[in-house]
Amino acid sequence: MFSKSKINEPAQKPAESKPASSENRLDSARPDSNAGEFKAQAPKAKPPASVLSTDLHITGNLKTTGDIQVEGTIEGDIRAHLLTIGEGATIKGEVIADDVVINGRIVGRVRGLKVRLTSTARVEGDIIHKTIAIESGAHFEGSVQRQDDPLSGNKSAAKPAQTQAQAPAQQPAAKPADAKQG
Repeated sequence: MFSKSKINEPAQKPAESKPASSENRLDSARPDSNAGEFKAQAPKAKPPASVLSTDLHITGNLKTTGDIQVEGTIEGDIRAHLLTIGEGATIKGEVIADDVVINGRIVGRVRGLKVRLTSTARVEGDIIHKTIAIESGAHFEGSVQRQDDPLSGNKSAAKPAQTQAQAPAQQPAAKPADAKQG
């Protein structure tokens, strides 16, 4: 009995879907109480990620508020919400995203709230992150720096902090050497 109702319901819904959708469009144009009900049903699912296939070679920058899955080669900067780099993919440029999953190769800076290097990742450049995960087997050459807001791209804020931290360490070492000589 339970399975019969499930089988019958989908068969009836497609037949009713055309009139229902046209009625909903008409209702949304009319200012009545049904329009509010239609708006409650209006939220749409998040669109799927844009996939850049293995045979695609892009020279230039990419910017989106959505998700990108790269399987090909990109020479330029990328900015996205979720960026997934496939195993065969290569990116030469800066990557900025809320979430970055690296399975392939990046030559350039990576900025992300969450950055994950899988075992097949190859990164040559600095990583600026809020959280990071590096799996065993990943190849990484560069520096790692944690920031509360790595997406801001405020390079000047990061460098003075490093300079201040290095300056006191170097100065005391220089003063005792001068004192011994004098």
